[in-house]
Amino acid sequence: MEWEKWYLDAVLVPSALLMMFGYHIYLWYKVRTDPFCTIVGTNSRARRSWVAAIMKDNEKKNILAVQTLRNTIMGGTLMATTCILLCAGLAAVLSSTYSIKKPLNDAVYGAHGDFTVALKYVTILTIFLFAFFSHSLSIRFINQVNILINAPQEPFSDDFGEIGSFVTPEYVSELLEKAFLLNTILVFKSME
Repeated sequence: MEWEKWYLDAVLVPSALLMMFGYHIYLWYKVRTDPFCTIVGTNSRARRSWVAAIMKDNEKKNILAVQTLRNTIMGGTLMATTCILLCAGLAAVLSSTYSIKKPLNDAVYGAHGDFTVALKYVTILTIFLFAFFSHSLSIRFINQVNILINAPQEPFSDDFGEIGSFVTPEYVSELLEKAFLLNTILVFKSME
């Protein structure tokens, strides 16, 4: 039996997907059962404590909150810009009729059929677009946190006589967790 180039695709792609999904299922399990043994759980708890401390002493720490969140927004903007730049570059290479495609096709492992190579490039393009949209949503949530973390916590009373606050540290923490979840998912994907 002769070795075919598509054998690499038939073996490596399923094994890589199996390892990736297995790792993420294990990570999800550990975060749910013992969150402080993972960096995800530890960082989540630290962010929740940080939001509570900032909102408690808002008069003294409001500039610190804005600067910290601004730096996080700048990081998300850099990642989103990089993703969309890579998408544009990949689309330019794919639509190119010049000789640059030949060396790139030789660098691709596995089968080299037109459909297979196109499928591989479209998959990479889709991953980068997903990363761009995730980082954009992350920036949206951080912008909301940036405004709400410095909002006054004045009590209100509704028609039923219940007293509460519009903005609570728990609500702001949830928004911040959503933002960092969108950031973290893509950071894990880019490190693999």
